[in-house]
Amino acid sequence: MNFDFPDELKQLRAEARRFLADRCPPAAARRALEGAPLDRALWSELAAMGWVGAALPERHGGAGLGQLALCVLSEELGRSLAPLPWASSVCQAGEALAAFGSPAQQAHWLPRLAAGEAVATLALAAGPGPFDPARLAGGVASGRITATRLAVPDALSADLFLVAAPGPGSLLWLVARDAPGVTVSPAEGIDPTRPIGRLDLRDAPAEPLPGAADPTALRRLIDRAAVLAAFEQLGTAEAALAMATDYARERYAFGRPIGSFQAIKHKLADVYIAVELARSNACYGAWALEADSAELPVAAAVARIAGCEAGWIATRENIQTHGGMGFTWAYDCHLYYRRARAQALALGSAREWKHRLIDLLAARNRPDRPE
Repeated sequence: MNFDFPDELKQLRAEARRFLADRCPPAAARRALEGAPLDRALWSELAAMGWVGAALPERHGGAGLGQLALCVLSEELGRSLAPLPWASSVCQAGEALAAFGSPAQQAHWLPRLAAGEAVATLALAAGPGPFDPARLAGGVASGRITATRLAVPDALSADLFLVAAPGPGSLLWLVARDAPGVTVSPAEGIDPTRPIGRLDLRDAPAEPLPGAADPTALRRLIDRAAVLAAFEQLGTAEAALAMATDYARERYAFGRPIGSFQAIKHKLADVYIAVELARSNACYGAWALEADSAELPVAAAVARIAGCEAGWIATRENIQTHGGMGFTWAYDCHLYYRRARAQALALGSAREWKHRLIDLLAARNRPDRPE
C-alpha cells in the first residue's frame, strides 16, 4: 500500500501551483467576493490544459489521468482560493455523469464539460440535515420533475443540473438550465467566491441517469466527492498556515519576530499538526478512491473530518496571528476563513461525517457481522 503520488503527478502539482499563482492569486477571489461573475476565460484555460477533464475517459474528450490527478488538482485549487466551479462541476457532477449516465448522455455532455463549454452541478439538499438518499424530497412523473433544492453550488453559472429526487428508474435526473419550469435564484452564503443558489423545478423536463437507481451507488458518489473535497480543504489550510508563518517571521514586536514568542509558535505548531493529520487522512482517502476499495466509506469520513478540522484551525489562527489587521476586510485572511467554513458545510458538516464514521465502525465491529 503506497500513499505517495507518482512523479508525473508531483510534476502536475508543481505546474498547477505555478499557473494558479500567476493566473488566480487571492486578488481573483476578492474580485469574485465583490460580485464579479465566473471567469469563463480562466475556466476555458483550465479545460485547455486538461484539468477539467482530468479523470474523464479520453473517448469523451477527457485526459484519462485517473482519480489521483483530481486529488492533486483539488489541493492546488484549494490553495489558490480559485473562484471556479471545480468541486461542483468536475468532482461531483462530472463524476456522476461518468459513473451513472447512459452512453448517449455521456456522449452529449462529457465532451462539453471537458472542453469547459458547459458547467454542471449536483443539486442534493432540500433542507438542513444529513444527506440521505432514502429520504429525498420532490418527485418525478412522466419525465417531469417538481422539486426545490437549496444551497446548490454554482447554480447561477450552471448549464446543467443533476438533481437528486425519487423517481422511476433513478435517483439522479438531468435537468438543463434552459428547460421550461426551471428557476434559479441567488442565495446568501458565507463565501460569495463559491456562490450558492436556490433551484426551483416545476414540472421541468428531466432525464434519468440509469446507473443511479441504487441508493448505495449515490452514497458512494458522495464518499468519492468527499475525498476530493478533503484535498481542497487541505490546500486551503496549507495556504493559511503559510500566510500566518510568513507574517510571524516578518512582524516584529519588542525587537524580535512575533514568531519567536511561545504564544505564537506553539499555536502555529498545533496548526501544522492538524494540517499534517489532514494530509495523512486525505492520502488514505486517495488510495481508497483510486483502488475503489471497500474501505472508501471509512476513508472518506476520516479524510472529511480531518479536513474540516484543519481548515477551521488554520484559517482561525491565521486571523489571530495577524492580530487586529487579520480582522479587517482589506486583508486577505477572511478570504481563507470564508472558504474553509464554506468547504466544511458542503456535502454535509463535520458533525454529520462523525456520526457516519461512528455508524460505519459500529457496523464493522458487530458480533453478527459476516466474515
